[in-house]
This record gives sequence, C-alpha cells and structure tokens, in this order.
Amino acid sequence: MYLSELTIRNFRLFGEGSAELHIGFQNGVTAIVGRNDSGKSAVIDAIRFALLTRDQEFIRIEPEDFHIDSDGIQSNEICVVCKFVDLSDDEKGAFIEYLTYEANNVVLYVNWTARRLGETSGSRRWISLTVRSGVDGTGPQFESSVRTLLSGAYLRPLRDAQREMSPGRGSRLSQILSNVQEISEGDKFDEANVPQNASQVSQLGLVGLFDYMRHNVKHHTGVASAQDAINKEYLDSLSLRGDDLQGKIDVSEGGTEDSRLRQILERLELGLLDEGTGNPRGRYGLGSNNLLFMACELLLLGKEPEGLPLLLIEEPEAHLHPQRQLRLMEFLRSAADEDANGVNRSVQVILSTHSPNLASKIPLGNLTLLHGRRAFPLAENKTRLLPDDYRFLERFLDVTKANLFFAHGVLIVEGHSEAILLPVLAKLMDKDLTQHGVSIVNVGGKGMRRFSRIFQRRDQNCWTIDVPVACLADLDVMPECAPEILGLVGGDDDEVWNSPTRRWKTVRDLGEDTEQREKALLELRGRLAENDGQSVKTFVADNWTMEYDLARCGLAKQVFLAANLAKNDDSINTGKKSRADSLAEAEVKYANLNSDIGNDVDAKCTKIYRLFHSGHASKTVAAQYLAELLQDSCEQEGICAEGFRKRLPSYLVDAIDYVTTQPLIQTAESTVDERGKNG
Repeated sequence: MYLSELTIRNFRLFGEGSAELHIGFQNGVTAIVGRNDSGKSAVIDAIRFALLTRDQEFIRIEPEDFHIDSDGIQSNEICVVCKFVDLSDDEKGAFIEYLTYEANNVVLYVNWTARRLGETSGSRRWISLTVRSGVDGTGPQFESSVRTLLSGAYLRPLRDAQREMSPGRGSRLSQILSNVQEISEGDKFDEANVPQNASQVSQLGLVGLFDYMRHNVKHHTGVASAQDAINKEYLDSLSLRGDDLQGKIDVSEGGTEDSRLRQILERLELGLLDEGTGNPRGRYGLGSNNLLFMACELLLLGKEPEGLPLLLIEEPEAHLHPQRQLRLMEFLRSAADEDANGVNRSVQVILSTHSPNLASKIPLGNLTLLHGRRAFPLAENKTRLLPDDYRFLERFLDVTKANLFFAHGVLIVEGHSEAILLPVLAKLMDKDLTQHGVSIVNVGGKGMRRFSRIFQRRDQNCWTIDVPVACLADLDVMPECAPEILGLVGGDDDEVWNSPTRRWKTVRDLGEDTEQREKALLELRGRLAENDGQSVKTFVADNWTMEYDLARCGLAKQVFLAANLAKNDDSINTGKKSRADSLAEAEVKYANLNSDIGNDVDAKCTKIYRLFHSGHASKTVAAQYLAELLQDSCEQEGICAEGFRKRLPSYLVDAIDYVTTQPLIQTAESTVDERGKNG
C-alpha cells in the first residue's frame, strides 16, 4: 500500500475550509518543490506527526503549530488525514478493523487530531492527541502496535549523518539493524559444545558469536593468568578467614537475549573505507556520509517484511555536489521500483527540495508545486501539457530551466541574447529581476508554449498557479525595405517574391492597404498568444525582432556599436585590436549611416540589423556588448529609470512590469487578483 492523499487543516500556514491543503502522492517518488515558506516542511511534518517515524523521535506540538488566520485568531484543533490505497491481502488483514470501503475499493484512513487544552505548552497536559480511522475520524482508535506498522523513515534537513551512524545508546544504526531479519537468526553458543572449526562458528547467530568471543576471551592465556594472579596473590592475602572472595574477568554483558542483542548493535558503527588504507574515519565529508545514511535507511525499508515502506526526506541535496545529487535521484527512483527478483520491496519516497538539479532529474509528472498555500501536481491531466510535452520536457528541462519551479515570476525567451540583455534592461528600469525573484528560461527557439503550459491547469474551475509567466516572441514580419537591403531579393520584380518555399514575411504580404495589414497583424498577434490564459501572457515584438525593435525605439546607435564590437570580438579578445579603437571606428560608421539614410527609420534600422543577418555579428556577443554600453551611457548621461523606459520597445517594458509585479497570494483570507481563480 502507499500514501495517496494528504489533507492538512489548521496546521501552521494552512487553514481550514477553502484554505486547507489537499495534496496527492505518487506510488513511487513524489518531489515537493516551491519557494521558501511555501509549506514544504509543514507537509513533511504533518505526515511525521500522523504516522510517526522509525527513529522513535519524540513528537512535540508547539503553540505556533496551530494556524492563525488573517484576523489573528488561533485555531484550537489541528487535523491531518492520510489516505492509503492499494492494500495487499496481508495488509488488509493487519488493518481489518480500521478499513474503509468506498467505490469498490478498500482504503485506510488515518485521522490525527491535536486539540488545545491550555494556552501554553508549559501546562502539564496542554494538548489532547487522538488517532482514529475512517473518512471523518469516527472509526476505531489506532492502537500503538498498529501505528508502529504505519511509521516511516525520516531524514531531517541538515542531518548529521555521521552521528546517526555512530555507536551509542539508541543509535539509529542499531534501530535499523535490529529490524533486519538475518540479524536475529543463527544458533546459540553452548559452553559444553564449543565450535571447533570455522564452519561451526559461521552457524552461530550474532548473540551466539558474541558469547563465543566471550568464551575465548575468558580462556585467553593472558586473561586467565591475570585472573589467577588477582585471586591468589592479592585476594587471598586480603581475605579474612571464612571469606570466599574470587575475582572473575569477563566481558560486561547481561540481561535477556533481546537486550544483549541491542547492546551489541549499539556498539556498531557504519563508515566509509578508504580503498588505499582501509581507514574508516577522517577521510570523508558530510556528503559521502549522507549517502551512506540514506543507503542504510533504504536497506531497512526494502527488506523488512512488515511496516510501511515510506521514506520522507527533507532537502536530499544537503551536502551533495550537483553530480551526486543527480546520482542520488537515480538511486531513489530505482529504490521506488520493486526488485525484479522480489528481494526488495518498492519504497515510496516523498521529498522536499530547493535544488534545480534534483527538480530537473525527476520526471515532471512526479513533481508537486506548492504555491500560495496550495498544492499543484504536475502530473498528466492536471496541467495543460500534452503527453508529448512531457516527453519533450524530460529531454530539455535541464538545471538552468528547472529554477522556474522556485521563481516569483518567469520570463520565457527564445534565445541567448534575450537571456543576457533582459536582466540589464530590467535593472536600468529599476526592476531588478534578481530582487524580484524572476527566473529567465531560455528555450533556444523551441518549446516556448510547452514550458508555459507547466503553469496552466487543465481544470479551469480550480485554483491556478499565481506565478506571472511572460513569453517573449518575435513578430517576424520585416518592413518592406528589408528583403532588398538584406540581399534576399534583387528588387520588386524578383521571382523570389512568388516562391512557394519563401520562409520570410514582410508587411506587404499582409495586405494591400493599411486596414488589411493592421487586421492581419492583429490576427498574427492573436495566434502567437492563443495559448495564453491563467497566469501566462505572451508579449509580441512591436515590429520585427528584439534587435530591430531596440534600434527603432531609440537605441539605434547602441545596437549598431554593439554589433560592430561583436564583429571584432575575436580581434579584441586576442589583442589584435583594442576595444576603444573598434568603438571609435563604429562611431564613424554610424555617423556615415545617418548621413546616407537620412530620415528613413525602417531602412536605417534594417541596415543595422543586417550586421546580424549577414554581417557575421553574433547576437549573443552583441547582447553582452550592448548591456555594457547601455549601463555606461545611462551612468554618463544621467538617464533615470523612467527616461530609460521610454527608449525601450513597449512589449519589453510590459513583460518586465508583468513579471515583477507581485501577485496577491491566493488564500481564503486574501483577495484574489485577475490572475487568480478563473470563472
């Protein structure tokens, strides 16, 4: 069986009614992603409180665990409901009196409730805890032995893995090993029938092996000699007549067989060996020990015959470098699959993470985004993504793009030049993207709509993901003068104009008069934005491409200079030509261009764009130079943020404003803005 659904009511940031949290889980790996304070830890803790954990950690409810609403009123009752499905016949038998029958399915509900009896945790009994079965918690109360079967393994954030694996009373390693079936198997040691060879020794159990070791220690020549000396040379001399003082040197051990086994296990430690020296300590850091700890927990979950195979991990990326994070994710996914040989059980893994590395490695359908105090599963049929979108995103949703799951706003762009330039433009507009938590996702000209559909819910009547997503698209319609300037045609009579294979489009292709062209442009913009909705909005270039539009709106000189610097980039980097000389030459060329063109803005900006089209100027390199030139010019000329906005294309300004305007959080106690709930 596995945990399929969780409901949290009046726990920390989650309220009740429409403000309570409902979240579903996969029978395998479910990764909870989201920004800080979105409730990821609350979800993990709610499961821990309701089901308990195998490390026998004491669960302490604090006053601040009870939800406080927007009016400052604190709730008096926390409720956590866990639903388990796909129970095996053995599991149905183990939980028979607690089961619920619904829609031809047999399920198990665990209702954990904490009620406040006092105002502070200082009272002797300030809360009352109950754990009952049934949909609404009216079923039988769970006995402690039954709850033990539901406890999961928990790896806390910033865990000290080395301490967990070190020897000591109640050590986690001893708890894990005590549940490994083979540990308690084997023969007992018999003083009257001491093993005589290695084969007989190998048949002993762990306690029997320890008794055999005690036997050998007691009969060791040195120990026997010391014991004899103590008795004959000292105790005899110190004893009174009639005293019977006899010393015995033995390994300290006592109690029942179970307690003796526990004491043995508490003396064991788990460490990593150095291949060269065999030294188990002092050679490895927190990251390697962390992996060792996880492997040990999975050993218990995968091999024990009873109990819930559930692993809860907060921040599995702790102390691990990116490559090991990816390897860890592959390992967890394999652990979630049942062993083909039936040796290990499948393990359900629920983890919370801030790592784009892990988020990029986990299948998109296994992610759940927490935002605005709500859970948004990204599984199929939950988003607007199509089945082939999921396959596409598994290939192209890499680490650099996976940061969108943690963003306050997302800018999706088609190329490197936009990704380089937009942060600078935004900063000069006094809209620093880093300060606003905005991520730029460069899709490289492919899959813009696929990435944006991650944030769109299939059910229009449910809550939507209130993260503003702006898609920047080129209009890709040239001015009439462009084809001839770019060398695509030889004139108005060129046959290329009528070629069926022509892939470029100009304004003249949109209609014969202004009215027809405006209508066609409106339809084209509509097609580019036809997938908009909820929090996704497309911003289309005012004229043609970003470089052309920047030049046309007031940055023609800077774009021209940047393009010429990009052409000379290799010479500048190798020292054959200085940046200052290249810039001076470009200044002269720009003055000549102004003199030759006059007031024909379309022709002037097209000739500037020609440097990218056929002049061997890299758009990406030019974007780097343009960013530097814009920062320098704004500083030298004293251009303020408002003045700089007026020199930019309107679609870029609108897109930056959209993603840097913080939306209202969707809760039952707050107002929902136009990007909130549809319908």
